[in-house]
Amino acid sequence: MNTSELSRQFTDRYGQAENPLRTFYAPGRVNLIGDHTDYSGGLVFPCAINYGTTLLIRKSKQAAFQLASTNFDLFAVLSKDQANQKYGDHWINYPLGVLQQFENAGFELGGIECLFSGNVPNGAGLSSSASVSVLTAYALNALFQCGLDDLTLVQMAQRAENEFVGVQCGVMDQYAVTMGQRDHAMMLDCQTLDCEQVPLVLDDAAIVLINTNQRRELSESKYNERVTETQEALRRVSQHTGIDALAQLSPQQLIDCRLMFADAQTVYSRAMHVVTEHDRVKQAVTALRNKDLESFGRLMFESHDSLRDDYDVSSDPLNALVDIARDTAGVLGARLTGAGFGGCTVNLVRSDHVQSLHDNVERYYQQQTGLSASIYRITPSDGVQEVTG
Repeated sequence: MNTSELSRQFTDRYGQAENPLRTFYAPGRVNLIGDHTDYSGGLVFPCAINYGTTLLIRKSKQAAFQLASTNFDLFAVLSKDQANQKYGDHWINYPLGVLQQFENAGFELGGIECLFSGNVPNGAGLSSSASVSVLTAYALNALFQCGLDDLTLVQMAQRAENEFVGVQCGVMDQYAVTMGQRDHAMMLDCQTLDCEQVPLVLDDAAIVLINTNQRRELSESKYNERVTETQEALRRVSQHTGIDALAQLSPQQLIDCRLMFADAQTVYSRAMHVVTEHDRVKQAVTALRNKDLESFGRLMFESHDSLRDDYDVSSDPLNALVDIARDTAGVLGARLTGAGFGGCTVNLVRSDHVQSLHDNVERYYQQQTGLSASIYRITPSDGVQEVTG
């Protein structure tokens, strides 16, 4: 939907006013490799994508937060007191969590009128929630001239999801949505927040996302359970190794600590995924710099196998899509991306074989799962920004 049509819908809902209407945009993100390492202090390798969320926002004379979306029916008009509570599983919890962060930081926000509109598939593991949270933080910071830097906004958006929504996510999603650069992916150290923007030179290859259309809700899934399991793994090894983040262990060091997990094999498997996935990110970035896309793709397949077997966050539809990709000529790599339990796979495909992958998914996926997949070709894009013109 273009901004002129959104402006018309905004005016239809809120009417004309003297205060200027401003427009902001935040992308979604895809993680090329490095999942479920962020909250263990590991490396990740995401990029912002060419699907995202637009926000039209205006100061209001009413002392109320008015929130609407073109994607959902719920429309909220909330006083400051009413905005301090969570409302079921509704989408408004994400902007409300951010509003609370600004209040907690001592900023006095006036009334606002908001219209959100997004084309990131919701619940697909492409950070539609981080897109909304970051977008809200960025727009409020600009609208009320709070003077906060981008990293502070990233951390506020993450805390909004952790503390208000109740999803114990790491910082990767919010960071990627904020700091994305066109034609780059970022190697982010989630312990130190050191970040290197790496040119995503794919030559004759393309990035293809395939949505299982298997719905999953992070806050109702086993995501928080995995966070707890990795915290338990860290507790077991930290007193003997001196580490303060699980990803600081090498795979061999974890193997050497195996006796500490004699009564907790599941926790050991979770830790093994974290340390090997952290290592795979380093190898994948090296392969990319060397223009070795075959090795990058092999690491993607290995990552999926680890997420499926050691971390147990895959699903039958995700596995079916990866298996179809493995059997399609010209597919270099495929893996689930995001939290898992449904959502999308990310595929690295020779450009002249993208149609073959599309055809094979249409031919076999619904037959195997009863679901119909959606396929997107994506390009790495810039992060959150104000839209002018």
